[in-house]
Amino acid sequence: MKRKTFDKIVTFVGAGLGLFLIIAAGLLNWGATFADGAVETQLQAQEIQIPKSNGDAKADDATKAFFAANGGEIMTTGKQAQMYADHYIGFHLSHMPTYAAATTAGRSADAALAGDPTNKDLQVADAKANAMIETVFKGQSLRGMLLNAYAFWQLGQIALISAGVALFAGLLMLLLAIAGLIHFRRTPEEATI
Repeated sequence: MKRKTFDKIVTFVGAGLGLFLIIAAGLLNWGATFADGAVETQLQAQEIQIPKSNGDAKADDATKAFFAANGGEIMTTGKQAQMYADHYIGFHLSHMPTYAAATTAGRSADAALAGDPTNKDLQVADAKANAMIETVFKGQSLRGMLLNAYAFWQLGQIALISAGVALFAGLLMLLLAIAGLIHFRRTPEEATI
């Protein structure tokens, strides 16, 4: 095969790959921007205010610093959602029964009350058990939704990094294609590989 033919093929494939990577970088950036904007808009609409402390005296320094720095702000980022879900809601839920245990206790209280519906103590115990079910359910639901927002935001962050890498690689490929064109012009006609 003639060297000029090989150089042409490699140069045009490199240029095509460079253009493909630049287009991919644009699409990845668009995805990152969409994910970041969607998470911010949805979280902002909830108006969840981050407390200055998560209430855990045994929390690590990074967690304490996060809550101190973000305390009083309205949640807008995936990282804030993750920290609030794991270190605020998660901490408080860790002192409550699981949803399964709460519903089991609630069913027991309902059954006891059904056996003696006029007993005031059983009415109070049933109301307390059902309130615990509602609290645990709401806490676990909010925690799950916030962690989903965090995951979506994190995918956007990965897309943003990928966009930068793809852009760099695409520009590098275009520069190499230009170098290939320069090399192609200098290659003698009779050269082979």
